[in-house]
This record gives sequence, structure tokens and C-alpha cells, in this order.
Amino acid sequence: MANEVIKIALLGAGTIGGSVIKFLRENHEIISKRAEADIQIKNILVLPQEIEKLHAQGLPATENYEEILNDPEIKIVVELMGGINPAKDFALQAMAHGKNVVTANKDVVAQFGSELFEAAEKNHVDYLFEASVGGAIPIIMPLKRSLTANKITEILGIVNGTTNYMLTKMSEDGADYETVLKEAQAKGYAERNPAADVEGKDAARKIAILASIAFNSRVKFEDVSIEGITKITPDDICHAEKLGYVVKLLAIGKESELGIDVRVHPVLLNKNHPLASVNGVLNAIFVRGVPIDEAMFYGPGAGAPTASAVISDIIEITRGILTNSSGRFGCTCYEQKKICPVEETVSAYYLRLLVADKPGVLGQIATTFGNTGVSVKSVMQAAVELENHAEIVVVTHKVKHKNILQAQDALEKLSVVDKILSNIRVE
Repeated sequence: MANEVIKIALLGAGTIGGSVIKFLRENHEIISKRAEADIQIKNILVLPQEIEKLHAQGLPATENYEEILNDPEIKIVVELMGGINPAKDFALQAMAHGKNVVTANKDVVAQFGSELFEAAEKNHVDYLFEASVGGAIPIIMPLKRSLTANKITEILGIVNGTTNYMLTKMSEDGADYETVLKEAQAKGYAERNPAADVEGKDAARKIAILASIAFNSRVKFEDVSIEGITKITPDDICHAEKLGYVVKLLAIGKESELGIDVRVHPVLLNKNHPLASVNGVLNAIFVRGVPIDEAMFYGPGAGAPTASAVISDIIEITRGILTNSSGRFGCTCYEQKKICPVEETVSAYYLRLLVADKPGVLGQIATTFGNTGVSVKSVMQAAVELENHAEIVVVTHKVKHKNILQAQDALEKLSVVDKILSNIRVE
């Protein structure tokens, strides 16, 4: 074991924090050898009612952040509180006091990354956040270091385990959205208020972080076009299966002539795509670039395994402290690229229509698509129990989003179209 000692403090001892404590203890010898220093927990910030519990485990604990802030022995602060406040302020204060910061907080990184990276550079410390995207999956550091020889052109991610679990269950069991949501909540995969997950906001924060790194330009949460899974039905999943697709909630970042195209929404994904077989609560991130061509990072995206990414950042910072080389992995957003307007983004589309069951309907629909600049790739009629009605599934060729919106408006005005049941992109 190395002679050097690096003392750290944790802010929070919940699921991730507790796992960090556990694995730092259980794997102490191997971690110390790899870090070339003895990493010791000097203090843990918790709520007053949690202090005795930690003391009973032989762990230090405090309810007063000032104790950590003003302790010169503490070199690394590990922020695992979650939420914006006071997490953001605590991180800034730590760096102002010359302390390095590790975080798993996607909300803070996505919204205030620029401010935090500037603080790290100003104070000659590190601000590392591997655990903020993908849980245990290494993706931040590979983008910042291992893949820096590449021009990244596309990054696609299944980065929310809750929605991936729900869509997997809908596909496997034929269950509807409300049923699988209740099951996900019962298993602890979904919160009592699942909005951040099912509405795509969690994934949007993560793709904002990934796109900023991949395309070297600041992408903020509000730049991301967001659509969740609340409108996905078993019928959509069934039709997708027949057409050779699976339904996934994807976080998408692409670089186009019009700027950075960044969005989160459900897609019909070809069964042959590497991401199509990522099921349950697992996450995966697919990267395309030159010269690497394609690569995929796959594994557990949340919970206790996230401690792996947190501890890796602690080891990385420790090595920097020992070699007097802190701050090697600062902000990589050195360009100012435009965000591609969502109406200019390009995709193929799947539309499911409830229409009158009579001659000439397909002709009117085809004409409407043609008049709005949308080329139809395939049409499929599905059985429907409503008398004198039919259900039509249309898959288009690639088209701008503004054209599909125009087509949708025009279709809704046709007397033969009762309702547009679904409109999902095909990736």
C-alpha cells in the first residue's frame, strides 16, 4: 500500500454514497495500489438524524458543511446529494477552497456545467462527473480522452433505465403504459412522481452533457427537444414488431450543417441496430465517428454500480494530486456551434391513422403526403373493431420534421381521417 494519504469527504450517504463507502472499504487495498495512495474518508455530510447510524459503523459524520469546507486535509469533495441546491453552491465553495470535486449530479452538470468548469480552471482543481451519465458505464472520460482523435458525428443513447424497463415490459408482455408504470414503481425502478423519467427530462439532461463533450460546444438542457413515452401503446409496439423494429426512448445527438441536432424521443429502431437488444433497466451509448466508425458502451445505468464511476474519478484526481497535474481534464467546449432547430431535423416517420373504411381513402392520404413534401415508403392496414373504420400504418422516407407536421395538419383536416393515433420517428 502506498505511503501517501489522500483524504476525502462525501456529501450524502444514500444509495450511491453508501455504495461508495462500501466499496472503498471492501476494495481498499486494490484501490490504494491503483491510486498509489491511501484514500481515506475524513468526513461525511448527512442529515442530523443519520449521524448516529454512520457513527455506529465506525464512520465520521457531520451535519455542518463548514467542517468539510474548512478542513485543509480534505483534498476531494464527492457530491452525491442530487438536485440543484445546495449541491451546486457546495461544489463551487469547495473549489474556491482549493478542493477537487467529484459528482454524479446530472442536473447540476447539464444546467451549470460552464460555471463549474470555469471555477475548476480558476482554482486549478478538477471537477469530474463520470457518474452523471450512464451510471457505471464509462463514457465521459472515453469521450474526453480515449476518443479525442475522432470527429464524433453521432451519439445515440438508451440512458434512462426506467423507461427502457417499461418499454421492454410492454414489448414482452403486451401490457399498456399504466400497467407497466405501476409495476416499475412497485419494483423501485420508477419514482412515485415519474415525470422526469417518462417525459424524457432525465435523458435530456444526459444527452446535453454528452453532446457538449462530443461536439465541443455547450449544449444546455433547454436546447434539447423532448418527447416522452406516455403516448406509446401496445398497438404501436406490435406494429413495430411486424415492421422489423423495436420501440426505444433514445437520446440523440448529431452534428449537421445546420448545427447540433439534439433531442430525446421514442423511436422505431431497426432490430439489427446494436441498441435494439438493450433491454430492462440496462443503459447503452452508441458512438459513431471518424476514424473509429462505431463503438458501444453498455452496462448498468443507475443504483449501486454507479459507485464504480465515482471511485474511478476519485482515483483519477488522486493521481493528479500526486503528480501535481490537476486540471488535465477541463471543459472541452471550445467552440460555439448553433443548435439545429427541431423543425429542420431529418428522420423517417411512422404514423398510425384511424380512417373511414371506404374506397378512395388511401388515395386522398397519399395525395396529402405528396402535397406536403412527404414520400411514403410503406403502408399497412391493421384490423380494428370499430365498424366502418380502418387503421392504417404509414412509414415515410426521411423528411424534415416541419414537413411531417404540415402533413399531420393536412391529414387532420381530411374528412376521411378520424384521428392520428401515433406519430413516432424511425431511426
